[in-house]
Amino acid sequence: MKMSRRAQRMERTYRRHKGSTQLNLVSLMDIFTILVFFLLVNASEIEVLPSTKSIKLPESIAEQRPRETVTVMVTGEAILVMGRKVADVDTVLASDTAHVPALQERLEQLARNRRPGAGDRPEVNIMADRKTPYRLLRKIMLSCTRAQYGQVSLAVLQKYSGDDG
Repeated sequence: MKMSRRAQRMERTYRRHKGSTQLNLVSLMDIFTILVFFLLVNASEIEVLPSTKSIKLPESIAEQRPRETVTVMVTGEAILVMGRKVADVDTVLASDTAHVPALQERLEQLARNRRPGAGDRPEVNIMADRKTPYRLLRKIMLSCTRAQYGQVSLAVLQKYSGDDG
């Protein structure tokens, strides 16, 4: 059967372009470069607090983001400063003192070692389980203020307020 001229032309064009798919690498390089810069710029805005399964943070509708500070973590068994154990919770609760001397000493040591020009008074962020007794939190906060920490913050999970509509 004889093919029409149009069918012959289409077959020729198909054979000519059949194996020659090309990828424009310049456009891909541009896209990846923009993506890398976007990720670098936005990665600096995220502050990730240390996460443990033993601590369930309380919820809050506060919108202020945490700053990079010294972190005091209160688990069921221990008080940790920047991941390093400084005291046992049971010992602190059983003591008659109003503060935690080992915690105060560690915080003073960190305040002495901090870089110059980082503000006039250092800041501390306390991560405690929502069921932590207030007596223990009060002792920890008093230790932080005695160690000359200017701002003591409690870490919370951000909760949807529902007022936005």
